[in-house]
Amino acid sequence: MADLRDVLLVDGYNMIGAWPSLAKLSQISMQEARDELLGKLADYQAFTGRKVIAVFDAYRVPGLGKSFAQSKIQVYFTKEKETADECIERLVGELSLRSRKIYVATSDFIEQHVIFARGALRVSARELLIEVENCEKAIQNRIRHDHAPSKRNTLESKLKPDLREIFEKWRRE
Repeated sequence: MADLRDVLLVDGYNMIGAWPSLAKLSQISMQEARDELLGKLADYQAFTGRKVIAVFDAYRVPGLGKSFAQSKIQVYFTKEKETADECIERLVGELSLRSRKIYVATSDFIEQHVIFARGALRVSARELLIEVENCEKAIQNRIRHDHAPSKRNTLESKLKPDLREIFEKWRRE
């Protein structure tokens, strides 16, 4: 069955360069920065239900052009002599359906104009960072709420006190 969810295409290195924590981490290890980004995008995908595809530019790296899944995120490293922008433009064309919205996360001004022309919607790196952070907060709130002591709707709470006493006596025998 075809996946008809809305799609978010992410220019990976654009996000790493624009998000302060990832930019700092990339100075130490680009692989760790990529993994951190993909982890955040995986949580975002799970929370929002949008299919997320991350594209990393391998323009100057011969022999790449591979695609794989990591943390349920589809990851593309572009082919030799293909930029991330070109790959994203190609994917916008391939994934376009009337019933699906395609968002492209990039702060590249020229790329934003190109994807608008192809019918996709843009999300700047800053806007995506805010969305991801809001999702992280909502997930933490949900976790806290789910683990907070609460009054559960149990069978015991629906029983009359005299019946509870009878059942408690039976349980102890």
